[in-house]
Amino acid sequence: MNVYQIDPLKDNRWTEFVETHPQSSIFHTTGWLQALQSTYGYEPIAFTTNEPSRPLQNALLFAKVSSWLTGNRIVSLPFSDHCAPLVDRDATYAALMEFAITQAKLQKWKYVEIRPLSSSGEPERSAAFSPAETFAFHMVDLRPELGALLKNFHKSCVQRKLTKAEKEGLQYSVGRSEELIEKFYRLLLVTRRRHQLPPQPRVWFRNLVRTLGDNLQIHLVSKDSQPIATILTLRHKKTLVYKYGCSDSQYNKYGGTILLFWRAIQEAKAWGAESFDLGRSESSNSGLIEFKGHWGAPLQQIHYYRYPAQAWVTDGAGWKMRLVHNACSRLPDPVLQSIGNVLYRHVG
Repeated sequence: MNVYQIDPLKDNRWTEFVETHPQSSIFHTTGWLQALQSTYGYEPIAFTTNEPSRPLQNALLFAKVSSWLTGNRIVSLPFSDHCAPLVDRDATYAALMEFAITQAKLQKWKYVEIRPLSSSGEPERSAAFSPAETFAFHMVDLRPELGALLKNFHKSCVQRKLTKAEKEGLQYSVGRSEELIEKFYRLLLVTRRRHQLPPQPRVWFRNLVRTLGDNLQIHLVSKDSQPIATILTLRHKKTLVYKYGCSDSQYNKYGGTILLFWRAIQEAKAWGAESFDLGRSESSNSGLIEFKGHWGAPLQQIHYYRYPAQAWVTDGAGWKMRLVHNACSRLPDPVLQSIGNVLYRHVG
């Protein structure tokens, strides 16, 4: 079985393929790939068994991450919660995986990483790949009527807080303006400092707005004109995707984040969405996992896989992470932003 390497940003078959494949997501689109390339310099590549003269019917999508700090590798895909292999037949999938392994050896890549959404027909069938990380994942079924959805939300943690938030006179706005980007980013700085981490580069969000267009929305709530919470959502076919959320914790009592999720759901229902992808959560982040579960979304697990097979050792790096967290909690905003601008291109 012949395998071909293509550039999704230059192959005129890619957009139609992604739009029609049932397993595709926003992370497969040219808009997302363009933002990754523009911001971090990642080169998108895809492997397929379809020769250039024929329509695309299958593909494994990656981005090349070239880093003097963390090594060269291909990842499917950096900063993407999941990126399902767009392959329907096991034999084809096996051929594409074998090709990726061969390329890794020839190119001396540090590793190949796959981020599937489901467990059926995935890399665990190959002894060459081993589980690298496990995350919690939540997806809300939006097909019921709004009233039925609301009744399925947690009574005290969502329904009552939503009622309170709607009485607080919070101002809601949505869009992609430069003003909204700036308000989003200021709350991102506050949130990342609270989590003791550097923020993503501001240009990353500007590039997402530029390349994704109407498929991206920034939702913001303010109290007395003071921004208190914001979320960034993405749209692909009939799925709404929650990607980023930020807030000023001193205003948590107003329920701004709860109101944002509800407004996003209402708007998604209006354009025909059938699912709300709440994204991955670190398995250790019990608070976030619980929050997402309050929206009636069943808890699932997603696994990332790597070749070559290797154990993940995190304990030895614990003291280094403690130093990073301690520094990020103390550094001034300009320094923290500079660290993020440098760091993120190496960790995708």
